[in-house]
Amino acid sequence: MNGPSPLPAPFPADVEVELPTGTLELRVTGSEFPPDSLLGFAARDNAKRGFLFLSKVLGKHWPVTPQRMAEIHERLAAGVPDLPGPVVFISMAETGIGLGQGMFEAWQRAHPDQPALFLHTTRYRVGDEALIEFEEAHSHAPRQFLHWPADPAQRALFTGMRSLVLVDDEASTGNTFVNLLNACRQVQPGAKPTLGHLHLAVITNFMGEQGVAALAERCALPMTLGACLHGSYRFTPGAMESAAAPAQRFDADAERGASDRFGRRGRTTPLRLPPALVSGLAADIADGQTVLVLGTGEFMHAAYALGAGLARDGVEVLVQSTTRSPIRRWGAVAHALAFADNYGEGIPNFLYNVAPGQYDHVFICHETPPNAALFELAALLKARLFHFKSEASIEEIPVC
Repeated sequence: MNGPSPLPAPFPADVEVELPTGTLELRVTGSEFPPDSLLGFAARDNAKRGFLFLSKVLGKHWPVTPQRMAEIHERLAAGVPDLPGPVVFISMAETGIGLGQGMFEAWQRAHPDQPALFLHTTRYRVGDEALIEFEEAHSHAPRQFLHWPADPAQRALFTGMRSLVLVDDEASTGNTFVNLLNACRQVQPGAKPTLGHLHLAVITNFMGEQGVAALAERCALPMTLGACLHGSYRFTPGAMESAAAPAQRFDADAERGASDRFGRRGRTTPLRLPPALVSGLAADIADGQTVLVLGTGEFMHAAYALGAGLARDGVEVLVQSTTRSPIRRWGAVAHALAFADNYGEGIPNFLYNVAPGQYDHVFICHETPPNAALFELAALLKARLFHFKSEASIEEIPVC
């Protein structure tokens, strides 16, 4: 079993969904793929927003082949117009991180001579330098942070950016994009900032034509938008009591084990894993066996890179990630597992649409040092743990 069953048929241009948390009315005005191949619907345990457009191509709440993920990365990268450089790509934590990094690498392959930088936002502090903070108001964990690049050359790209590409899995109001844009403007405080164009890249855009036009006006900057699906929505909340625990306990002085090597402090090159790691794992997998490569929280792109490498070696592999997002078992969520947080905030973490014993092999990719939470998760899934200290130094952690 490679994940929950899809919706029974492609849903029409207009659809109304009765969720346990309210009523979702959706209109699809255009899509490059059958809409039901891109998303399903889920009920969030969040009083701020009781629904979720659950992506089937993101590799977060639904297991996805790395080939399908790469197709989405390439499609969104191809939708970026010709932009003056330096171009800075920023993807949104936690859900959009892997999507943004994959899209950046796809764009970079097509523009090898263009100066560009990738960053992702985070909910953790890395290092001692000042953070740029902004808000994702509808989120269960609303505080978001952006780190300055550590490398002087990358910092120069950041402060000298002429084009900004913001990446997330979906757009519904655009408020978070505005907040992040305003945060980025802090790095060019002079009288003549160089930032001259904003491009938004999402898998699904539910802002509607009027919403996109209003967002462009709010941004006060030439703006383009690329998406695989366009439409609009309306959600009418029902009676809801959320039993979800707090999903963010930020402590500026706490060391969470979050790495500065994979995108929080900037990257200008693609993530490349040691070939021996991929070939060694592939050699242990028999024909016909199924494999899940699992990222942890914000650490998503390494799981995709490992999964893509295994797929090139002929392995049947799916990619997914754990999350801090509380979602009810309903609709597009067939299974829900809860376990401790390996970053040590003391908040519940979850894995959706994966049942223990479903896969012959599970490889967990993590950036934090091994801890009790990771051993608990490995025991639950009968998985192997791989600690990514850097892209060149990856240690398998023995699991008893």
